[in-house]
Amino acid sequence: MMQNGRWDCGNVSMADAGKEIHLAGWVDALRDHGEVLFMHLRDRSGIVQVVFSPEFTPPEVCERARALRSEYCVALNGRVAERAPGTENPHIETGTLEVLVQDLSILSRAAALPFGISEKAMVAGGAGGGVDSVAEELRLQYRYLDLRRPSMQQNLAKRYRIIKTARDFLDEKGFLEIETPLLTKSTPEGARDYLVPSRHYPKHFYALPQSPQLFKQLLMVAGFERYFQVVRCFRDEDLRPNRQPEFTQLDLEASFIDEEFIYELVEELVSRMFAVGGVTLPRPFPRMTHRDAMDFYGTDRPDTRFALRFVEATDIFADTQYSIFKQILQRGGRIKGINVRGQSEKLSKNVLQNEYAKEIVPSFGAKGMTWMRVMDGGLESNIVQFFSEQERHAVLERFGAQDGDVILMIADSSYELVVSALGQLRLHLAERLGLVPSGVFAPLWVTDFPLFEATEDGVTSNHHPFTAPHREDFNPSDREGLLDLRSRAYDVVVNGEELGGGSIRINSKELQMKIFQALGLSREEIEEKFGFFVRALDYGAPPHGGLALGMDRVASMILGTSSIREVTAFPKNRSAYCPLTQAPSEVSLAQLEELGLLQLGEAKPIPGVQEQQELIETLSWVSRIGLETDERPAILSALADARKLAEIVESRAGREEPLFAPLPVANRMREKGPAVNSPLAAGGELLKNAPAVKGNYFKVASILD
Repeated sequence: MMQNGRWDCGNVSMADAGKEIHLAGWVDALRDHGEVLFMHLRDRSGIVQVVFSPEFTPPEVCERARALRSEYCVALNGRVAERAPGTENPHIETGTLEVLVQDLSILSRAAALPFGISEKAMVAGGAGGGVDSVAEELRLQYRYLDLRRPSMQQNLAKRYRIIKTARDFLDEKGFLEIETPLLTKSTPEGARDYLVPSRHYPKHFYALPQSPQLFKQLLMVAGFERYFQVVRCFRDEDLRPNRQPEFTQLDLEASFIDEEFIYELVEELVSRMFAVGGVTLPRPFPRMTHRDAMDFYGTDRPDTRFALRFVEATDIFADTQYSIFKQILQRGGRIKGINVRGQSEKLSKNVLQNEYAKEIVPSFGAKGMTWMRVMDGGLESNIVQFFSEQERHAVLERFGAQDGDVILMIADSSYELVVSALGQLRLHLAERLGLVPSGVFAPLWVTDFPLFEATEDGVTSNHHPFTAPHREDFNPSDREGLLDLRSRAYDVVVNGEELGGGSIRINSKELQMKIFQALGLSREEIEEKFGFFVRALDYGAPPHGGLALGMDRVASMILGTSSIREVTAFPKNRSAYCPLTQAPSEVSLAQLEELGLLQLGEAKPIPGVQEQQELIETLSWVSRIGLETDERPAILSALADARKLAEIVESRAGREEPLFAPLPVANRMREKGPAVNSPLAAGGELLKNAPAVKGNYFKVASILD
């Protein structure tokens, strides 16, 4: 194939044998055989071997060729010839031919490379190159060199094909691609916004969109009916290994539809995209409610390629005499477990007790783990002796256990902790024992998510406040009732990875205001944040819904890369920093002054500053202890004394010896005796200052900020 007189390196074929061709590209690798020099020439299409020899190459060209080094940019003319038998190279598509060079131009020289770029061996049986041992930070710093590698160029080319497939499919279905603003209003959507200051409106800010949510709904109000967009989105989220502060979504929305329309449309869309990578997805995608996903897998994005579903065991031990289970159940706790079939030999008693029970499971947040191995039709472990015969039999029957199986159970007063820890344990075991089948893709719809999540002050939206509830007859002031509400939201999950999600939206102003009321927003706050959107609902908004797919994740899964950074041209690193451009970076004071940012805090105090200045409030917050009004004078007096003492010590620093105790250090141990409950606990006085109580325990935050 020829482009403007230049042939593509990777597309030269034996059909071109004998032809005079012009090539240009980069020196991928060199092999010097004395008078004869072999070179791999690489462009975007692939690699072809070229040969410099006094037999057919002019002397001055051979001399220029001796100066070549890796990644020099060159152009050459030559004749296509078949390789001699036995010299073929199966590592490259053009391995049966070579180009006999007659002229060479060095277009640009390259400095010493920070890492090797060549990925192809020059001879059969030779080792290919690669950057597996190169630090990712170095690759990102020289991304323009990293992107020269054929594997990276193929990733980005296939990503383009995947997105083009989506565009073509949605075009077939009558969708229009419409761009929405990148400079918009800051609205709460679950993550922090990236803010952009306005020069024309001092001390006012645009926000970069977390998604085009409100604009695509407004397009439905505007009557476009079917919209999509390949859009850049921005979220200032907490750092995670496989996240980027800016990412690409395939966003779509349609009017006069229901969930079934979305399911059918997206299943075909996703299947076509996966087919670009040679993957056939089974259809229809199974569906699972959020409640079942949590109950059986401990996550809202379950990996269903392997078994290990949770088994409920709470009722088995309802009358147990095993003290640990008994105490947990008295506090309203739960017991769930999994049966790891046929893995008893790999999960020895030492591994189960010393690795999983003492180290691995506690790292997942649980206090411990109960394990039992099935041998000779019975249960073996260090706690089976505390179970009744009826309980042992019920465990074997409920878990469907057979010889060689291992039963693992987690018990806790918190249902959320049980399923979370067991879910992480499930994934850990699957990875360790090789239970995840390779080359298998298991798509899944997760549906009926909770509409709200609990907060200290009330509730917040689980998805976003524009998601339609399953029913509209709810009391926005009834917190417990709100937490029982389900939403018309859905996620598409593949192999334990959420690839996208969406919902049927609210198209009624009355219902939307009811949701805002449940979220505790005042009419002033609603007007300030969403006034333009709420007004649009007054003008015949149609029923509508949609979904967004994370294209970085989709492309990464289809192509089997280790990270979304492998399918992103210029990604940030794991710290949201760009080693290539050193962004984010400082800006000049002149720029800040022009934007009116130097005096931004003069008009009014920053929220929270006053509270931080009140030492007693800070101590109360850090210690998680509420203070009664009549207790404050005594504590304030103690704080004043402590401040005076600190000032005295500071004033004497360096001039006097530090104070010391005249008495020897001695441990004061409580006299041994039976443990008894404090009478203050029985009367409830011990817990009266607790900001929160769980059972008969003083509840504190697990981590103090």
